[in-house]
Amino acid sequence: MPLAPRPATALPANGAPTLAIRPLSSFLGMFSLDIGIDLGTANTLVTVRGRGIVINEPSVVAIDRSSKRILAIGEEAKRMVGRTPSTIVAVRPLRDGVISDFTVTERMLQHFIRSVHERFGLGIPKPRVMVGIPFGATEVEKRAVHDAAMAAGARAAYLIEEPMAAAIGCALPVMEAPGSMVVDIGGGTTEVAVLALGGIVVATSVRAAGDAMDHALMAYARQVHRLLIGERTAEAIKASAGSAFPLDEEASVQLRGRDLATGLPKSVDVSTVEIRDALSPVTAEIVRAVRGTIETTPPELVADLMLHGIALAGGGALLRGLDRRLATETRFPVYVAEDPLRAVVRGCGEALEEAATLQKVQAVVSSRRAPR
Repeated sequence: MPLAPRPATALPANGAPTLAIRPLSSFLGMFSLDIGIDLGTANTLVTVRGRGIVINEPSVVAIDRSSKRILAIGEEAKRMVGRTPSTIVAVRPLRDGVISDFTVTERMLQHFIRSVHERFGLGIPKPRVMVGIPFGATEVEKRAVHDAAMAAGARAAYLIEEPMAAAIGCALPVMEAPGSMVVDIGGGTTEVAVLALGGIVVATSVRAAGDAMDHALMAYARQVHRLLIGERTAEAIKASAGSAFPLDEEASVQLRGRDLATGLPKSVDVSTVEIRDALSPVTAEIVRAVRGTIETTPPELVADLMLHGIALAGGGALLRGLDRRLATETRFPVYVAEDPLRAVVRGCGEALEEAATLQKVQAVVSSRRAPR
């Protein structure tokens, strides 16, 4: 059953919640679209109720150093990474899944919310917003995301932990008694969770994910081949030649960058075996996180997982052979969810549509403000 619009809760300085529904905000809400947002370290995805996923852009903002003016957001800003003059800097306002720059994140959210409403010809946006947050986020981090969404124009902001959103987006039966397990491999963190009856029973979060893989490739090129490559090059190599398990047909790719000895352009041929070895420390940490979570899972739920398997979500799930590596190491069935990149944002949208699900799975933000 669709959830009727609910008033936002204002939190005054004394910490006591008061009803803050205003006639204008309520009226504008009638012309707004409910929005689910996967606020990721690498990419931000936005889904609109009844319209599907309408935005999938990098979480990058280009800023003028002198005036602090925002010049570009999303794909346009990402194209500037590593190519900007000294007066412009391209920043990622989220690190390891949490906000590192509140002001820039607020502006980025505002840009995406307005873009959605402009695309569909609506006026001043006052939507309800569901935002995915990392498991185990602190009260300060939750408050930062909530406040950023409200400041960006939401009339009500809800938070949902990303493993729960990913599980809902993977169509796992999270509201039922049998256990489900999801491994969400994002840009900044990998989150492993066992879920049942609408809650997270056991979970682990490690900072071994897409960004760590890129940095591992950059370090390998520097140490082994004395070659300096950028993040965009490392990301492209990871996508085209990265793997976590021996491939049926190994191949080779060219690494292009700057020779550390001469400072001149240089290219070297590297095999997919080398790339896999370079990524091995990161994939090994993901395996340890999954095994550690299984070891602390109640036996009855372990029996359920042996039947239903482990779902992989997030961009890191696309790393070739990762499902086979995890299946070998854990002896559980492991599969990559359909369209894993969009699992979290799908879950955000679905949770926002169902009243019972929303009440059960949303992460609660403390009504007390964090001390300054």
